[in-house]
Amino acid sequence: MAAVLAWGALGASAGCGSARSGLDGAVYRDDGVAFRVGDVPARWQRIQVDEASLAFRDEEHRASILVNARCGRKDSDTPLAALTQHLVMGTTQREISLEETIPFDAREALHTRMHAKLDGVPMGFDMFVLKKDGCVYDFVYVGDPAAMESGQADFERFVLGFRTLAGPS
Repeated sequence: MAAVLAWGALGASAGCGSARSGLDGAVYRDDGVAFRVGDVPARWQRIQVDEASLAFRDEEHRASILVNARCGRKDSDTPLAALTQHLVMGTTQREISLEETIPFDAREALHTRMHAKLDGVPMGFDMFVLKKDGCVYDFVYVGDPAAMESGQADFERFVLGFRTLAGPS
């Protein structure tokens, strides 16, 4: 995934408010993948991002939320740490404050928090990466490091409410 392009698109698309097909309530079904997400806080606004399954903007905390699911690709055998590093390609001065493997939807996921710079701008990242049944799921909360901190608990509740479902058919 072209992570840097996605981060730029999150900020640029925040005002458009158009919804991508595939989400019905808390259930997303599209392109051979189906999953349920946790509660979406009322302040999060749905946005369109071409490189994401779902995306939201948390303007109150100056942060964006990206959820991406991809199945049947060659990166399904890539270690979780390498998949996480792909999410922050293009950043510099990375400082990891948390890296833990957690139980997640009957598998293990890598949860990473870090600060980094993107084009010289300080950014905060809270990321979960999960591999399950030939699919890779990325969950990213990214934004102004100071402002987004108070929104991280909502993001983590949203992510930990995630469950894979049977495919779209």
